[in-house]
Amino acid sequence: MTSALHTSALNSLPLLARGKVRDNYAVGDDRILMVASDRISAFDVIMGEPIPGKGELLTQMALFWFDKLGPKGLNICPIHLTGDAPESVVSAAEVAQVKGRSMLVKRLKPIPVEAVVRGYLAGSGWKEYQESRSVCGVPLPEGLKNASLLPEPIYTPAAKAAVGEHDENITFEQTVAMIGADLAGRIRDISIALYKAARDIAATKGIIIADTKFEFGLDTDGTLVLMDEVLTPDSSRYWPADSYVEGANPSSYDKQFLRDWLETAQVNGQLWDKTAPAPRLPREVIEKTAAKYQEALQRLMA
Repeated sequence: MTSALHTSALNSLPLLARGKVRDNYAVGDDRILMVASDRISAFDVIMGEPIPGKGELLTQMALFWFDKLGPKGLNICPIHLTGDAPESVVSAAEVAQVKGRSMLVKRLKPIPVEAVVRGYLAGSGWKEYQESRSVCGVPLPEGLKNASLLPEPIYTPAAKAAVGEHDENITFEQTVAMIGADLAGRIRDISIALYKAARDIAATKGIIIADTKFEFGLDTDGTLVLMDEVLTPDSSRYWPADSYVEGANPSSYDKQFLRDWLETAQVNGQLWDKTAPAPRLPREVIEKTAAKYQEALQRLMA
């Protein structure tokens, strides 16, 4: 792994936006260079310290899934990769910031819906189920426990929020009102198909993908295209199958370790209130978080 990159600084391309993890640069009018930094966020707050190697790892994992699920693999739907080398669009002095951690992608019109698919009851879904026996308006049977396998994967979309704000869970009917019945239905059906395919592939590697979220955009022809990151530990709950037990919070390969530490972290003698600035991350937390991500990649690629 190269040295950590908290924030990229490319002068050869116009900066479009900085997200929680990715810095996006314009490449002409039709392409975007997405640079995955080593930033990490929790509770919608970006930490001050990077996780070394995280951006490269996320990129490798996203490329793995694009290859498996896109036109070269199961061909479930079009993907946003151009096939061009990211290093080809920056100056020689900037290659080190880009290599191994970037994707050169088609510029699309983003659809403002987070396409969330849940195969297991976890996180906010488990909390909601305890109160209403449903998740995001989707009714579920009685008797489920924390981390229970759902009878069938469910689609629970969210409205995308600005950086630093929380995405808002919405019903499928609300997505229909936002983007139309045809597009909403296609996104739901493709998202469930993507999740099922990825779930089955991951199962052969001893990994449970409990839930995930996808993002889509439209190209100039109106074609629906899978975009952004795909099935990484930043956008999915990854659990090791060999230690999974229904009824308990499973250990995970995502940033749950960091979240758990932050729940007890203090700022100026008080429990952190989950607003910026975040507490400084100790070396041990940085290293253990990096190790969780690395183990997920190693299992997947094995």
